[in-house]
Amino acid sequence: MKKVLTFGFMLLAATLFAAGGGGDGLDMTHRMMELALQLGVILFAARLGNLLFTRLRLPSVLGELCAGIAIGPFALGRLFPEWWIFQVFPGSPVGVSPELYGLCTVASIVLLFLVGAETDLRMFMRYSAVGSLVGIGGVIFSYLAGATIGVWLLGLEWSDPTTILMGVMCTATSVSITARILSERHKLDSQEGVTILAGAVIDDVLGIILLAIGMGLIAANEQGEALRWGHIAWIAAKCLGIWLGATAVGILVSRRVAWMLRFCGSHGEVAILTLGLALLVGGFFEKASLAMIIGAYVTGLSFSRTDMGVMIQEKLHGVYQFLVPVFFVVMGMMVDVGEFAQEGVLTAGLVYTLVAVLAKVVGCGLPTLCFGFTPVGALRVGLGMVPRGEVALIIAGIAASHGHHEVLGVAVLMTMLTTLVSPPILLAAFKIKAPGHKLAEEGDGSPTASYRFPNHAVTNAVMGQILQSLTKDGFFTHQINPSQGLYQARRDDTIVNIACGDRAITFSAAPAAMPFVKIVMAESLAEYETVLEALRKPLTEHARLGIDAAPAPTPKPANARADLLARHVHENAIIHRLAATDRDGAIHELVARLHAVGAVVDAEAAEAEVLQRERIMPTGVGFGVACPHARSNAVNSLACAIGIAAKPIVFSEDEEGRDCRIIILTLTPDTVNSPYMTFITAILTALRAPAKRAALLDAPDAAAIRKTLLSP
Repeated sequence: MKKVLTFGFMLLAATLFAAGGGGDGLDMTHRMMELALQLGVILFAARLGNLLFTRLRLPSVLGELCAGIAIGPFALGRLFPEWWIFQVFPGSPVGVSPELYGLCTVASIVLLFLVGAETDLRMFMRYSAVGSLVGIGGVIFSYLAGATIGVWLLGLEWSDPTTILMGVMCTATSVSITARILSERHKLDSQEGVTILAGAVIDDVLGIILLAIGMGLIAANEQGEALRWGHIAWIAAKCLGIWLGATAVGILVSRRVAWMLRFCGSHGEVAILTLGLALLVGGFFEKASLAMIIGAYVTGLSFSRTDMGVMIQEKLHGVYQFLVPVFFVVMGMMVDVGEFAQEGVLTAGLVYTLVAVLAKVVGCGLPTLCFGFTPVGALRVGLGMVPRGEVALIIAGIAASHGHHEVLGVAVLMTMLTTLVSPPILLAAFKIKAPGHKLAEEGDGSPTASYRFPNHAVTNAVMGQILQSLTKDGFFTHQINPSQGLYQARRDDTIVNIACGDRAITFSAAPAAMPFVKIVMAESLAEYETVLEALRKPLTEHARLGIDAAPAPTPKPANARADLLARHVHENAIIHRLAATDRDGAIHELVARLHAVGAVVDAEAAEAEVLQRERIMPTGVGFGVACPHARSNAVNSLACAIGIAAKPIVFSEDEEGRDCRIIILTLTPDTVNSPYMTFITAILTALRAPAKRAALLDAPDAAAIRKTLLSP
C-alpha cells in the first residue's frame, strides 16, 4: 500500500508540474517538453496500475490498460480540461498526440519482434498436425464470429473495413497468460499445454496474414477502388507470398546474419542491431501495404532459429519494460469511455466478447478430438486459446488510426473480459479429475544427466563455472527462470537446458549432445579444483574470525549495533546454562532451541550445515567465545541462539578454539538477503570488552544475558 500511495503522489505531482507549463503547443521545444512530461506520467501510471492489479491477483496488463483509460483525454481529460496534462490532440484521429502514437507504434514493433523471437519452431513442427487444425479452426470460427457481430449488430456490410477488422481482431490469441498458468501448474509439457502453444503459433501466423489482407482491403477502400473477389484473392496471395517468402529468406539467411553480427560488439550491442533490422523490415512491409508488425514478427521468427534468440529477448528486456507498458497505457488512453454509453455499443461489445470466447472454445477444441484428446482435454485446449491481448490491441490501434474508433472500445472491452475470465475457468478445467488425452503423457525423450553436491554454496559455485566454460566455448547462456534456477545454453543447433537446484545440477539435451555435456562438467570441476588449490594458502592464513583485545571507541556505530542486536537476539532463544559438554552437543542444543521457538524449520538440516561449516573452518574466536554459523534454507530469516556453557568446550585444538563458554549460533537463509556478516561482526564487537564477557558468564538468567549484551 505504501508503494501504491507513493506512486499516486508522484503521478499527481508530475501532472501538476506539467499543468504549469505554458505555450501554444506549436513550438517544437514545448511539444518535446510535453512529451517528456507525459511519458513520465505514463510510466508512473503504468506502474501504479500494475501494482494494484498484481495485488488483486489479476493480470498486470489489465492494470496498465485501466490506468490509460483513467488518465486519458476522454476520462480525466474531460473532467479537468483546464489543467490535466492529457487532452484530445487537435486533428489527431486517435485522440493522442502524433509523438505519443509514434512511440506506441515503435512499442508494437518491439513487442511483435520479441514475440517472434520467442516462437519455438521445433515444437511447432513436432505438433504441427494437431496444432495446425487447432489454429486454423480457431481463426476460421473467430473471424466469422467477429465479422458477423459487425454485420448483425452494427448493420455493416461484409466488405466494410470495420467488419473486416472486427473479424481479424477476434482471431488474435494472447497465449502469455495461458502459458503462465500452465507453467505454474507444471502443465507446459502436457499434451494440452504443447498443443495450446503449437496452436498459438499457427493462430498468430494466420491472424497476421488476415491482418495483412485486411490492411490491403482497407487501403483499396480508401483509394476508392471497388472491392472484387478477384482483387481480394490477389491481395491474399500477395500477402501470403510476401509473408512466406520473407519468412523463408529470413530463416535461410538468419544464421549467417547472426554470425556476422557477432563481430559488431557485445551481446547488448548485437541485440540492438537485431532490433534495428526489425524496424527496417517493418518499414519495408509497410511500403508493401502490409503492417509493420508483420515485418517485425518475421524478423523475430527468423532469429528464433539462431542461437541468438534467447539472448535477444534477455538483452532487450529493458527496452521491453520501458516501451510495452507505454503501449498498453496509450491504448487505454485512446478509448473514449463515453462511447460505451451510446446505444448499442456496450451491448455489441459484450456480445462480441461472448461470441469471441465461444468461437475459440469450439473452433480450437473440436479438432483435438480427432487426435486422441478427451472432451475434457479439448475443453482445456479451447479455454487456453481464449485470452486476447497485445495483437488485438495493435489491430484496434491501426483501426483507430484509420478512423474506426468504435473498434478500439470493443477491443479493449474484449481484451479486459477475456483476460479476466480465462485464468479461473482454465484452472477449474485442469482441476477436473479426468485425463485430457487417451494415451498416458510422455516426456520429450531428452536424456538427462544429474550431479549432486554437498550444499547450495558449492552448487552455485560449480554452476557459475559451468556457465563460464560454456560461454568460452561460444555458447549463448541465459537464465530463463530465476525462481526455478533454469538456464539454457545454445550454439547453432546445440541446445543444453540446465536446472540448478539446491544441491543438484541437471542437464537435459539431445542424445548427440550428452557426451559434450559430460566433458563440460568434467572441465568445469577441474577448473574449480584449480581455483580451490590456489585458495588453500590464503584460506589457511587469513580466513579466521577473532576478537580484538580492546574495544574501539565508536559511539555512533555502537547505537546502530545495539539496534541490530536487539532485533535478532531474543530472550526465548537464550540458554542460561547449556547441558552439553562438547561442540556437537552444544550446537545440537542451540539448534533445537531455535526449532522450538519456530525460527528453524528443519532442525536436522540446519545442524548438519553448521557442523559442515565447523569442519571446513572452526569458529572459536578466542577469549572463550565461539560463534558457529551457516547459511541454511532451514530458516526463513536471520536467527540467533546464545548459550553459556557450565564448563569450557573445545571447538578446535588451536588457542582460539579451546575453553569456549560463550557460544553464539547464527543461521541465515541462503536465498534471502540479510545482515548476516554485519550481525556477526556486531556481536563480536560487543564482546571485545573483558568486563562484558565476565558479566555474561555471571548473569543469573536469560533476561540478564540479553540485557548485558545490549548494554553500551
